[in-house]
Parts: sequence; structure tokens; C-alpha cells
Amino acid sequence: MKTKGAKVDAFSPVMNGCGDKLVTNQEPTVCGKSKKRKHGKPVASVKFGSAVVPIYQLTSAGRKRFILSFYMEGKRERRSFTNLESAKKEAQLVAQRIQSGRQEMNDLRPHDREAYRTVVDLLMPSGVPLVTAVQEYVRANELLNGLPLLTAVDEFSRKARGMKLGVKVKDVVEELLVAKKQDGLSHRYQLQLQSNLRRFAADFDVPISHIRRDQIDDWLRKRGVAIRSRNGLLATIRVLFSFAKKRAYLPVGDVTEAEALDKIRAADVDTEIFTPEQFAKILHAAPPSLIPILAIGGFAGMRKAEMDRLDWNAVDLERKMIEVRAGQAKTASRRIIPISDNLLAWLKPLMREGKIVKDNDFHRQITALAETLKIGWPRNVLRHSFISYRIAIVQSADQVALEAGNSPTIIFKHYRELTTEEQAEKWFSIMPKEEQWENTLSYDRKKRRVILNGIERD
Repeated sequence: MKTKGAKVDAFSPVMNGCGDKLVTNQEPTVCGKSKKRKHGKPVASVKFGSAVVPIYQLTSAGRKRFILSFYMEGKRERRSFTNLESAKKEAQLVAQRIQSGRQEMNDLRPHDREAYRTVVDLLMPSGVPLVTAVQEYVRANELLNGLPLLTAVDEFSRKARGMKLGVKVKDVVEELLVAKKQDGLSHRYQLQLQSNLRRFAADFDVPISHIRRDQIDDWLRKRGVAIRSRNGLLATIRVLFSFAKKRAYLPVGDVTEAEALDKIRAADVDTEIFTPEQFAKILHAAPPSLIPILAIGGFAGMRKAEMDRLDWNAVDLERKMIEVRAGQAKTASRRIIPISDNLLAWLKPLMREGKIVKDNDFHRQITALAETLKIGWPRNVLRHSFISYRIAIVQSADQVALEAGNSPTIIFKHYRELTTEEQAEKWFSIMPKEEQWENTLSYDRKKRRVILNGIERD
């Protein structure tokens, strides 16, 4: 390969130190004095700019040799080659270095020079400088910790086949939110995804394929939330990574980095329930607006989120059943909950139109009412109470699991033998009082003030 700007022709003179022209195959002239050594006429010469390097042919012991003869830093240099082509390549490089003044490269041995020229020729089609290529190789070798680079590249190429590389987390999140909206998932679930995943995207402004499981784990731990909330965050991140895999932003056949993380197992806690006396006290003090949440929660065991999505048209008092549709249930499967006789008595006097929970603030009013009555409000206490009393009566974890939308294993493990059949009969015998339908409640959330039936309570 000929370097641009270098010419191979008859020899050309260059200037010596005294200002006279100097033929480079001759000894240097010192102020008009010259010592000549005859080599004959060069078979070729290589010119780059004003620098010329001649090539001579000699025969020794019947073998042809091609000799470069030039001066570098005032010293005569000779290099020998067995073929003319190799001599020309070396002459091209020498001429360039003489012209540019980068003489240090000429100090390389011939075989090192040949290796250098080979590497430069290999890199030329890519346009990558030699230094950059070496730097990237060294860094890759460090990251791979001894794994051969080609092995890693082959593995990446296999996994990345068909992938769309470089798609950022924030773009995947927005695509997911649009898809979930098109799929008709509940508004509450969409809001949960939006809240969790946009926070995640704000902290990871990188392609989703760059995120490692340890980074996700660190992010979750830094939230400083309870185990249940942390597991919920991980669940939404898993949804994101699963979606990215389906969209070919991640390797299709591999477990995603989010899926590789395990949920944290929460320690078992005692299941807290109301006594029949406590629940009766709350119900009999409640205004009509709060009765649907209290009665359906305590006597049908519906989850808060399920009740928030429930309409009165799903409550059939004639057939004594509540239908929880697939889109309303946490488990995304339809179930039927029987209406007990006492639940029927609590629901019949109510106006039954539209949403069961007409105002999300009703949940806060209920806990404020319980606190006013000096009764605590443990997490999911109405659902826990229903399941505990229901299994005490029917004595079947399978039946209660169907009604509550849970697994028989969970029912058996957490709710069996928490109460007695006698207490359960009292629970499902709590009936409304005639005068209680006139109850009123006013709640000032900011001042934490409750006015019950016109009387301010502490």
C-alpha cells in the first residue's frame, strides 16, 4: 500500500547543512568537502515532500539484498530487506518520518515496523485511530476480567440479535403507560405505574439495557420504605422490564435484571381483628355515608381498592350476592361474595346509586371516627375480621378463599382459629339501630377535629 504523498521514482536531491543540494545516497558534504562511497545507481527511490530515500540492490553469496541508505540525526542508517516490496514500504515510512521530524519511529526494528504498518492498514477502513483502538481494548479487557474479548462480543451479538439498542428508560416508561391505558386497565393501577416508574426513570437517565440488578436493588433500598411498599415498587419495575423485553429493547430469551431480584420476605405479623363489641360500637355511631364501607368491608371482606371500584349495580340484594368483576378484583378474576342476613339489613335502607365509595375522604373519616371512640384502626382490619369470623363458621379454607379472593394456604395460615364460632355468630348478628340513620359526622382533617351528632369530640 502506498502512502498518500509518497512517490517511488529515481532519486531526488535534498539540501545539506551548508545549503548545497545533497543526494541522500552519498556521504554528507561538510562545507564543500565530500567523501564518496559508490553503491551504483539506486533501483528505486521513495520521495515524501522534500525527503528522498534511495533503495539499492546488492548481491551477496548469490542472494539479492535491497538496501535503504539514509541519514537520521546526522548519522548514516542502513537497512536490509530480502525483497523490493518490503524495502519500498520501509522507505515510505522513513521518508514520512524524515519529513515530519518524528524520528523516534525510525528507531523501531524492521519487524516492529512491519507490525505497526499492518495494524494501521487494518484500522484504516474503520477510521479509528490506533491509540483509540488500543485504549478501548485495554478498557474492555479490564471490564471483562480476563474473559477473551471475542468471546464476550460473540455472546453479546447472540443476545442482541434483533434488539433495538439504546432505548432510554424514560421512553420505555411512556410507551408502557400508553399501552396500559389502551389495554383498559384500571385508572388507579395506571396512576400507580405512573408514579413509581417515572420516579425510576428520573433516576436512571440511561438506556434500559444498561441497568444492572445491583443498581435496582440499591435504588429500592434508598427509598427507605416498608418491606411491603418496597416489594410493590419492585413489582412495577418488573412490569417495565418485562414490557421492554417484549418490545425487543432487552434480550428476549434472558431473565431481566429486575426479574432476577427476589422480593423481600416480610416477617409474619399478628393478624389484628375487631371484637364484635368494638365493631358494633363503630357501626352504631357511623352516619349513613360511611355505612357502605364499614358494612361491606366487615361482613363481605372486600379490599379497600376493590370497594373503591365497586358500583351499586354489582350489589344484588334480591339474590343476596355481590359480584366482583375481573377488572375490579386485585387478582383479575371474577368472584361472588354472599350477602349475609345482617349485611342485607345494613344495606337496604341506603340510597343505592352510582359508586359505593362516593368520596375517597370517607376512609379517613372512618379511622377518625374509630379514634374518637377510642378504638384503634389496624391495617386491613375489616377484611381480616371478616375472614377470621367467616372461617370460624363455615370451617372451610377453600370456601372462604373463593369468597375473599385469596388462596386457601394464606387463609389457613393467617386466619384459622383466631376466634371462636360463638364470637363469629355475634359478629354476623350485629344489626342496625333505628335511630342511627340520623347520625351525622363532620371531620376537619387539618385541625383533626371530629363533630359527631353535633358534639365536638376529642
